Amino acid sequence: MSNKGFNFEHTYAELPNIFYADQKPAVVPSSQMVVFNSRLSEDLGLDTDILKNTPEIFTGSTLAMSAKPIAQAYAGYQFGHFAMLGDGRALLLGEHITPQGDKFDIALKGSGLTPYSRGGDGYAALLPMLREYIISEAMYYLGVPTTRSLAVTLTGNDVVREKLLQGAVLTRVASSHIRVGTFNFASAFGCGSDLKTLADYCISRHFPWIDKYENKYLLLLREVAMRQAVLIAKWQLLGFVHGVMNTDNMAISGETIDYGPCAFMDYYDENTVFSSIDTFGRYAYKNQPTIGAWNLSRLAEALLPLFCNDEDRAIELANEEITNYWLNYKEHWINGMRARLGLVSSEPDDRTLASELLEIMSANELDYTSTFRQIALGTENSEYLNDMPGFSEWQEKWQSRLSRQPYSMQHAKEMMRKNNPSVIPRNHKVEEALAAAEYGDYTFMHNFLLALRAPYEDSEAYSLPPGPLARRYKTFCGT
Repeated sequence: MSNKGFNFEHTYAELPNIFYADQKPAVVPSSQMVVFNSRLSEDLGLDTDILKNTPEIFTGSTLAMSAKPIAQAYAGYQFGHFAMLGDGRALLLGEHITPQGDKFDIALKGSGLTPYSRGGDGYAALLPMLREYIISEAMYYLGVPTTRSLAVTLTGNDVVREKLLQGAVLTRVASSHIRVGTFNFASAFGCGSDLKTLADYCISRHFPWIDKYENKYLLLLREVAMRQAVLIAKWQLLGFVHGVMNTDNMAISGETIDYGPCAFMDYYDENTVFSSIDTFGRYAYKNQPTIGAWNLSRLAEALLPLFCNDEDRAIELANEEITNYWLNYKEHWINGMRARLGLVSSEPDDRTLASELLEIMSANELDYTSTFRQIALGTENSEYLNDMPGFSEWQEKWQSRLSRQPYSMQHAKEMMRKNNPSVIPRNHKVEEALAAAEYGDYTFMHNFLLALRAPYEDSEAYSLPPGPLARRYKTFCGT
């Protein structure tokens, strides 16, 4: 065992033992660091210089001092169907306390079999783990609440998928790994006291200010719903498609978690689906806000016994919170869209103005990110847009709307530049990074990560849309 700066607590392991199983990581043939997040390490107060040269810590072959690895149990509604799940290839090492007193889960993903592996091998392949590293870092710098990646490490094992792949472990950092699916599990398989214990723990860890209220469990639902409204609004504003919004992939903390078959839209199409397994488009771009409400309804169902003894009244209270979710989502979406269009004040027709622009994008198959960026930079950078049917008329409406604000056009342009990214993890660039990494060349990936740290700075090398083949882009689950 070695400390290396980790300062672990294990409060989750103080829950009833139905919520987890003790499990050590698999010992692997070798450990080789592929990418290490020095900035994140320093923010966590870790010994960065030593850790980035100690890859065995991040494959689990050597446990950090005071680490007590456990696999968490949870259930989930996967594509609408209930299933018993759990950490089939992940282990929570502990809750690291930073020098500032903040608490973060440190978990290994791809560290071997657990009691919840359900016939899987418990391992992860290199490229899906690098994909999660790249996109989670991009999301962080775009201002989206997200889990983060501390390291990706080769294990020396081969992983069997459609072909033999290089095995790897990703070290994930999260406010916690408590999911809606954790409450689904407690409701289905625990006793009443287990559900209450989990809810009290979640309140203590994430929302301690509501503990003093008599209706704290209803407030728990409200806090979770509010964070999901903010999160999904940010996804929609950026054109991000999660791809697998099962309840086990919705974190109570409001962070994006489990970057499996996710991707960013190129040309705007609200029906966009990237995941190869989402045959019927359940988790299509346009459906994400609705699925957020559906998942929250499953959380509300689990929590119903804690709201009040009158079931009908408990259902009524829960429905009010789902309604509030929709109100919050719509408010955050339109406020975010106003920022993208340089609007500070509020007018009733702002939603129509934004929707008309999206309709023009859809009808003309325009690139979502580039179109907003070009409008932000000024008409001299978007001359081709004037040839698009309906754009000139829309632009007149938009400029008229801008003229009614108590701010200059220059102020609006500066606001737009800060809210319309130039660099996102475009799918063809992610694939270019992974294609090189498969053969041990990480140069492009590292340069790409540097560009993703400054998403609002112009970078022609990483911001150009892809060619026509983008329409055929598909993503796959790492398992």
